[in-house]
This record gives sequence, C-alpha cells and structure tokens, in this order.
Amino acid sequence: MARRTMIGVFSREEDILTATDAARRDGLTILDVYTPYAVHGLDQAMALQPSRLPWVCFLLGLLGAVLKVWFEYWTTAVSWPINVGGKPWNSLPAFVPVTFEVMVLFAGVSTVFAFLLVAKLRPWRKAAVIHPRVTDDRFVLLLEQTDASFDVGRVRRLLERHHAVEVEERDLQEVP
Repeated sequence: MARRTMIGVFSREEDILTATDAARRDGLTILDVYTPYAVHGLDQAMALQPSRLPWVCFLLGLLGAVLKVWFEYWTTAVSWPINVGGKPWNSLPAFVPVTFEVMVLFAGVSTVFAFLLVAKLRPWRKAAVIHPRVTDDRFVLLLEQTDASFDVGRVRRLLERHHAVEVEERDLQEVP
C-alpha cells in the first residue's frame, strides 16, 4: 500500500532542527530525518524516547556473567572436581578475571545483534535513497499523511517558512 508523504530538503542543520520541531509541535507525523552527519539536538526536536539499548547491554552482560560463573562452578565443584594447588573446588576469586572477560564479550556481541534486529538491518535489504544529495550536504525531513486533515498547502508553507530548498509530495511504496 502506498503512503503519501511530504519531503522537505534543507541545506542547513539549523533549518532542519527548527522545521522538525515545528512539524512535531504542529502535530504532523515525522517518519524520519535524514542527515549527512549526526545533528546534535535532533532527537529532542523529534521527541524521541531514550534508547533501551544500554539496558539490553547490561542485562545480557549480566546474563553472560551469571552463566559463566554457574558453568565454572559446576565444572570445578560438581562435574569434575580436581584439587589444583590446594585450592578449594569452588574458588570464586579464581573465576573473576575470566568471568569479566566473558561478560564483556557477551554484552558486546549480543548488543550488536540486538541493535541489528531492532533496526531491521539485514544484508539483503536495499537502502532507500530519499534524496540524492542527502549523504553529501542536504538534510531531509520526511512527513507522513496519517489522516484526512493533512493539508498539503499548510505543510508546504511550514517547510518553506523554515527555508526548505525543495519540497516534494511523494507516494512511497515502502518506507525505509
């Protein structure tokens, strides 16, 4: 199903920030903002919620550490108890360095996989180029028509008021 969108192209980072904030305050649905580099304050202008990825990293790292301690305790004290150097079979201080390394490995690798899963980044997925210069020097604001109250003229005036270089109405088959 095609989705009707309005695309505003800007040449300055300040313009995309003010236009995004104005569009959000006006109640328009912002699909995405494309920029050639990270723009400070764009997440606040879009009113994005903070990422939960740090919590995913923490919980998966903790899970890796717990599984590692359990596995090492089970192998040294239950499955194959061997007296090495007079240490007790369940010598937890000896487990600390390896547990830390496994925790960091588990947290890092699993966080990358969680990010790829949430962001829907797949090797076979084709990138949708909204505007040919967005990777060079242009900033693009993508707005979606969600209901019948979407006034194309009002949205066009809003984007032009914030110094849009180009405003285009487009039907997107698949939004990236």
